[in-house]
Amino acid sequence: MTVFSFYLFSICVITGGLFTVISRNPVHSVLWLILSFLSAAGLFVLLGAEFVAMLLIIVYVGAVAVLFLFVVMMLDVDFAELKAEMARYMPLALLIALVILMQFVMAFGVWETNAAAEGLRAQVVDTDRHNTEALGLILYDDYFLLFQLSGLILLVAMIGAIVLTLRHREDVKRQSPVAQMMRNPAVAMELKDPKPGQGL
Repeated sequence: MTVFSFYLFSICVITGGLFTVISRNPVHSVLWLILSFLSAAGLFVLLGAEFVAMLLIIVYVGAVAVLFLFVVMMLDVDFAELKAEMARYMPLALLIALVILMQFVMAFGVWETNAAAEGLRAQVVDTDRHNTEALGLILYDDYFLLFQLSGLILLVAMIGAIVLTLRHREDVKRQSPVAQMMRNPAVAMELKDPKPGQGL
């Protein structure tokens, strides 16, 4: 049953990833991406990493993929124009893909398997410690600096995405907090003294 589940989840991950890329409808692509995430979570469960599997489902399926789905469904995007722009840059994309493929061939062409790797993977370090606790100790003890740097890189990427997509439109009225705080009350307000029985 374990072997059958492994092959089932593996086929689902590969199929979901393939259809995520080649689907013409963006909504279908997001749904295939959700299938890939769920199948990858199943593989983590088979490996005994239940905590990582639940994180994958909660964070990626429950937040990121659903956010993608809502953004794609609510935005009025002209996909014909996007496909035309994609066809325009296709030669450059194929050149970059060829360079990356050559780098993979150069990297994995000299790959050699260590004879002691199987024994090290089968070795149990500590049976009294849960895998969640062991993962936390590794992240926040051995690789604390790298973990913080990865969070900093994600923060910079988020700020960059906001800066690139921020558009100042002239037909939208915006508030200026600096102008509101620096206003002069003597100029901004005018006091009226109406007579009794007379309106403004």
